[in-house]
Amino acid sequence: MTMTPEPVALPSTSLGEGPVWDAARQCLWFVDIKQKRLLRFDPASAALDQWSAPGEIGWALPADDGRLLCGLQGGLHWFDPASGEFTAWLAVETDRPGNRLNDACTDARGAVWFGSMDNACEDETGNFYRLAARQVEQAGPSGIAITNGPAIAPDGATIYFTDTLAGTIRAAPIGPDGLPGALRPFVTFGDGMGHPDGSITDAAGNVWVGCYAGWAARCFNPAGEEIAKVDFPTANITKLAFGGPDLATLYATSAHQEMSDVERADQPLAGALFAFRPDVGGHPLPLVRAA
Repeated sequence: MTMTPEPVALPSTSLGEGPVWDAARQCLWFVDIKQKRLLRFDPASAALDQWSAPGEIGWALPADDGRLLCGLQGGLHWFDPASGEFTAWLAVETDRPGNRLNDACTDARGAVWFGSMDNACEDETGNFYRLAARQVEQAGPSGIAITNGPAIAPDGATIYFTDTLAGTIRAAPIGPDGLPGALRPFVTFGDGMGHPDGSITDAAGNVWVGCYAGWAARCFNPAGEEIAKVDFPTANITKLAFGGPDLATLYATSAHQEMSDVERADQPLAGALFAFRPDVGGHPLPLVRAA
């Protein structure tokens, strides 16, 4: 596998998102938000399994008790891979029924950072949150139509927040209390780059970003300089995740939502799961602290 992405699974996701590597099970979890599906890809066998979620599901993160914590429209759910059952846990933004949860990551303490967004992708009603010790608190920028990321540097010292419609990614230090400090500009997408979607960091602290409507994934160094661009055979690249036993394979989800029949015919791989091997690998994913 090279820096040329190849399709490794063809789930035809309407809005594929949230890929995350499960080191204990050696598999990749990801979601199809609009079709309300949680999916699991096993690279060793190429098996693709799926479960129906009880709502639009934005992400699923492995926890230290073997379950997955999932962000659904309206709140947080636990998913048990053994039984295939979802269990509602904590409500989020019950006062904003037009919002849903969109993207997330885990920090070194096992806390979960996630964003909300307007499900119509119009109103600036989205916020970023942090879940720690079973408590959800707003942490990071607010008043955003489509939140993405967050992503955390491998040393745990910096967090990146994405405002997709504004085309911006901002960074903030993470303080001793685990909360973000002052925001600073990191990257602004220009014409022809698409929209910055989900983001992750590699072992060197570089930030990889899926480019929705941009036909690519882009990599930026910690100074915000673009150092790599990987072209894809479909327009909507949503998010990436390092996986494999050596964390050297970079997986990417994609989407075909709102494409015309002509666009679908021109992009037969829209909605596929892709993979390639970049020059720098990933770093281990902290598990959600369930207790």
